[in-house]
Amino acid sequence: MHRRHDLDTLRIAAFALLILYHAAMAYVAGWDFHLKSTYTAEWLQWPMIAMNRWRMPLLFTISGIALGLSLPEHGRWRHTLRRCWRLQLPLLFGIVAVVSLQAYYEALDKGDVAPGLARFLWRYWQFRPWPGAHFSGAAYGFTWNHLWYLAYLLPYTVLAVVLASLLRPLRGALPRWQISDRVLGGLLLVLPVAWLAWALLVLMPHWPPTHALLDDVYVHAESLPLFLGGFMAARWQRGWELLMRGRRLTLALAVLGLCLELGIRALARLPHVGDVDAWVLALPWGQTERIGRALYTWCMLLALFGWARVLLSRPWPGQGYCREAVFSWYILHQTLLIALLYALRPLQLGPWLEPALLVAGTISGCLLIHELLIRRVRWLRPLFGLRNDASSLPVARVAPV
Repeated sequence: MHRRHDLDTLRIAAFALLILYHAAMAYVAGWDFHLKSTYTAEWLQWPMIAMNRWRMPLLFTISGIALGLSLPEHGRWRHTLRRCWRLQLPLLFGIVAVVSLQAYYEALDKGDVAPGLARFLWRYWQFRPWPGAHFSGAAYGFTWNHLWYLAYLLPYTVLAVVLASLLRPLRGALPRWQISDRVLGGLLLVLPVAWLAWALLVLMPHWPPTHALLDDVYVHAESLPLFLGGFMAARWQRGWELLMRGRRLTLALAVLGLCLELGIRALARLPHVGDVDAWVLALPWGQTERIGRALYTWCMLLALFGWARVLLSRPWPGQGYCREAVFSWYILHQTLLIALLYALRPLQLGPWLEPALLVAGTISGCLLIHELLIRRVRWLRPLFGLRNDASSLPVARVAPV
């Protein structure tokens, strides 16, 4: 029995990058966000694309692994109900008390409402549609904005446990094929890339991401297999050994996929691209770009897990504190960010000082609210995903396979 410090560190780093990513969303030109700065830059699209392709897939995969490591042999449904409650309570509280503030500032920015937070919240908490309004969730009467991840984890968790329970009696009856590491590694590389490429080429054009749960076909096609794959592979020791041995190859393939996607995007922006021969334009550039994206997404995930297993398998000072704080920071950060941006924008501080203050203020606000309020008030802790007893954090179990 031991903690998977590599997974803890990856999870903490992924949520830390989420703060920077959402801050940059206010400054990247050509991309929609709840609130935009007047200082936008087109060059930010490139690093944002590079981060976007694996940040949420990483979190869904880690969540699946965490469920697979923590699921007991007996009392599975009691464990699942507790886990779902720890997701649902922060989601409901976040919609009512945290994300509602984001909706207010976005509605102010778009001219949907007059200033007056109390009046807005009184109307918002009726959860009725806002005819003619343009802020996120107006058509439904509420929004979960960045908390959509929690809403998706709820059905994914139940589905994973149901499948595990149904397949449990078959474990001993299934045939055991002897597959070499080379063949197994090749299958683990090719098949997921093929699935992700198919989802990008076939599903995404018809069902672009909505983060509305019920009609989000492409996001489910990407995220659910990653969650279930992490759940099934959590205790698969041979798989983790393959990841460690193949970490250099997967990193090289990830770089290749990224260069392929960004290179084609850059070529498409050249001023005289329309003047080239017709046969060149007829080549499947769009499909190749999507395949490069799928290759980058999957191989980057494999590389991150492989390198983390090698380099990050030891605890570091402050890891326990960060592991506990990451959930409340996740819930708080975007609301603080949008409120700060709304306050900073009229000051016209410039394209460097404003984002620096925005990031510093968001981090400081998360730290102060978590440290001075959330973790010290017993009834607030579960509302932000924390256990009532800070000393009762579970120990992840890794069983050899």
